Amino acid sequence: MSEHPIHPRPRRRAWLSGCATLLLSALASPILAEERSAEHILQAADAIRNPPGSFSVRLQLTEYRQGRQSANSALIVYARPSPDSGQYRNLVQFVAPARDAGKLMLRNGADLWFYDPSSRASVRISPQQRLLGQASNGDVMTTQLARDYRAEKVGRETLKDGEGAQRDSLHLRLTALREDVSYARVDLWVDAADDRPVMARYFSAEDRLLKTAYFRRYETTLGRLRPTETVIIDGLDGGWVTVMRSAEYATREVPEAWLQRDYLPRFRAQ
Repeated sequence: MSEHPIHPRPRRRAWLSGCATLLLSALASPILAEERSAEHILQAADAIRNPPGSFSVRLQLTEYRQGRQSANSALIVYARPSPDSGQYRNLVQFVAPARDAGKLMLRNGADLWFYDPSSRASVRISPQQRLLGQASNGDVMTTQLARDYRAEKVGRETLKDGEGAQRDSLHLRLTALREDVSYARVDLWVDAADDRPVMARYFSAEDRLLKTAYFRRYETTLGRLRPTETVIIDGLDGGWVTVMRSAEYATREVPEAWLQRDYLPRFRAQ
């Protein structure tokens, strides 16, 4: 009887090839994740926080002092990317409480304006100025952090997220590229698996911790999972907390006229 060489059967060969592919992918994925630049990771986190193109969203701000609700406010934010810089321009309409209804904030580039219909006057304000509790004017504006900050990787860490779960996270340190941004430095943690923002700490130019924010309650909106609640805690008083909830996301055209200071007295929500 003649001897024949033993060859794997076609199905066996395919199975072995598939296992090898899976093994290589498993080994390669963590390396690829670590090799990504800090800028790439920050851009991915920005894309999760902010829908692409022009949109509107309703924000509900609730302030708590030592566990008791002390104030609240409702806003509608209209955001549109600038064709030049790609950074968002924002028109913010105050909805509640009644005493603030109709007031507006406009951010176009480095300029931030507040408009009061009772006086029909617009005044220049700062993005660092507090709006309600721990939420500043800049916090309610849609922004691309990758366009305002230089990012560097600090390392990979495990931390507890805003819902109490342990998360394998990438720690980024963001340094402001200009003086007109809301914070001089931001430490941002994103999920190592999918770049979802988990937590951020915001610092002054004197390197003083101003606040800590947790991004949570991810829900599918405008095509992908996004955080719908941000819990902001004062840097000195842990009992001073502001919760910012987002809802009613909608893709919509934001007219160029809405983003001009001279148009504020004529603005009418649609």
